[in-house]
Amino acid sequence: MKKVLLQLKNNEIIIEVKYLSIDPYMRGRMNDSKSYASPAKIGEPMTGETAGVVVESNSDLFNVGDLVCAHKGWQTYIKAKDSDPALMKVPESNISLSSFLGTLGMPGRTAYFGLNRVGKPKDGETLVVSAASGAVGTVVGQLGKIYGCKVIGIAGGPEKCSFVKDVLRFDECIDYKSGNLDEKIKDACPNGIDIYFENVGGDVTKAVAPLLNDGSRVPICGFISKYNEKDMMNVETPFHVLGKLDPKPEHRFFVVTEWMDEWESATKEILDLVSDEKILFRETITNGFENAPQALRDVLTGKNFGKQIIEV
Repeated sequence: MKKVLLQLKNNEIIIEVKYLSIDPYMRGRMNDSKSYASPAKIGEPMTGETAGVVVESNSDLFNVGDLVCAHKGWQTYIKAKDSDPALMKVPESNISLSSFLGTLGMPGRTAYFGLNRVGKPKDGETLVVSAASGAVGTVVGQLGKIYGCKVIGIAGGPEKCSFVKDVLRFDECIDYKSGNLDEKIKDACPNGIDIYFENVGGDVTKAVAPLLNDGSRVPICGFISKYNEKDMMNVETPFHVLGKLDPKPEHRFFVVTEWMDEWESATKEILDLVSDEKILFRETITNGFENAPQALRDVLTGKNFGKQIIEV
């Protein structure tokens, strides 16, 4: 039991936030329309994950100095019950705290469960990953290589494609901004596509769709190319494109909370791979809480590189 500096109730802690996570799904919460998650409410903290340090504790579960990830919104200080399921103690390691909001956080777990539980990879299969240089895509592709897949990334610009192919060791990475996307994907996938990990939607999905093999699987993590549309209920989504195929691939939208009871074990598995340098990552860290809105714009327009973090 630690000395309490503020008037905390039993089993409460205060976390000083060091880093904020910026993620594409936040844009969807700004639309007052039907979605898998309720929209952000005016006057309440923006939904999002943070990482910080316990600075006050009236808890036997958390000590002052413990590192914690909290899914409690954009705040500089967070008061919470120690039993709150939105809290997760960061395991001891030499890995940076900020990475527990990216590769070792929600994006990494999203990649892990989306690929394993929906994509169901098999040795020798061809896996295509859109937004391959992003926080989710980098982990999907590297896991795919570990599992024995041929991995083709799709990213925007030569710098990102070079990182994906030369540093992360995907078999190929196609620059969707350089033109002839359909032909380039076809050339890279002479045996068709067995798994397409969907992050983008739009023209990328249309280029991939004709190459999907019979029995292929498509985990739909998101479709960022459409997130700024005014009427999301009337845009062409990956469901429209994939639904027209005959035969239809096995495809579904998923959210990482479906496997919440396995988060801790998945994080441990990914941490071991990062510690062994079998999974590499890149971050864009922007200083200043006040710059969070612009950082979200950068994610939605592809200006950032890797996982976007705000250092408070």
